[in-house]
Amino acid sequence: MDITSPCVVTLIWTLSDAQGQLIDELNEPVEFLYGGDDLLPKVEEALADQSVGFEAQLHLEPEQAFGDYDADLVCYEERTLFPDAIEPGMQIEGLPEGATTEGMPDDLVYTVTEVYPSHVVLDANHPLAGMALRIQLKVMDVREATEAEVGAGTVGDSPLSVLNGAPPDEPLH
Repeated sequence: MDITSPCVVTLIWTLSDAQGQLIDELNEPVEFLYGGDDLLPKVEEALADQSVGFEAQLHLEPEQAFGDYDADLVCYEERTLFPDAIEPGMQIEGLPEGATTEGMPDDLVYTVTEVYPSHVVLDANHPLAGMALRIQLKVMDVREATEAEVGAGTVGDSPLSVLNGAPPDEPLH
């Protein structure tokens, strides 16, 4: 079966930064909805009309991956707004109740980047924002998508959502 929208592709991959530093490695095949929300557009473009066994090495500039880094998405909030166990790498949806930074979106996931006695630094940028990426991938399987997958726009928890963050110096998978 050729890869056409909508279908489910099963991939393995190695993801690294532009200097070749490993970011993520999928050694076990994972399913993605092609024609949905699971894959970056440049990855979908490379997979179009391919089939099982297809391999590719792609270079993605920040605008083709997770966007440019936006310093305006970084803020500082009072330490007292957070639980005692807060530490760098943790993520929270939206700002905590009582946040005072104006103009920060409520609907983003914020990563705790620093914890100080008086304040906590939060960053709503994707952890890979501003980075050029290299992805080496291989198609392991292709199947028809179910109605539920097409309706949801996803196969489930995409590993690309895992790329929303991992604690510093820890692998994503």
